Amino acid sequence: MSVALSNRFQGGKAFGLLKARQERRLAEINREFLCDQKYYDEENLPEKLAAFKEKYMEFDLNNEGEIDLMSLKRMMEKMGVPKTHLEMKKMISEVTGGVSDTISYRDFVNMMLGKRSAVLRLVMMFEGKANERTPKPVGPPPERDIASLP
Repeated sequence: MSVALSNRFQGGKAFGLLKARQERRLAEINREFLCDQKYYDEENLPEKLAAFKEKYMEFDLNNEGEIDLMSLKRMMEKMGVPKTHLEMKKMISEVTGGVSDTISYRDFVNMMLGKRSAVLRLVMMFEGKANERTPKPVGPPPERDIASLP
């Protein structure tokens, strides 16, 4: 299908269409999770699923709906937590249950919503908490007089 796209469109147009198709596929999977009774009591599920979709799309480099070893490597490096090849293979195996060499979106969401503590889940949660910190003030510090110094 992507070959047909590349014949009709080039560059940014083809990329935009691929991203739009991927977003529709992931939104459909999100709807399945929203209807699943297993996650009925999950707090803020729609917001969580939207955040998971954005994060997943950011690191699905080939827009095929799977995160492979190189995409995972890029993800870990971008989060500032570089891992060795073997560590990343173990992460993928842990998320997929050893069935696949790539992480599908369903596997990713199951991992993030699951009760089991996967290494990748911990890293993703840590990154989210690190981004929630209050931003540092910009510009020069406020003026103080001698009396206000300790």
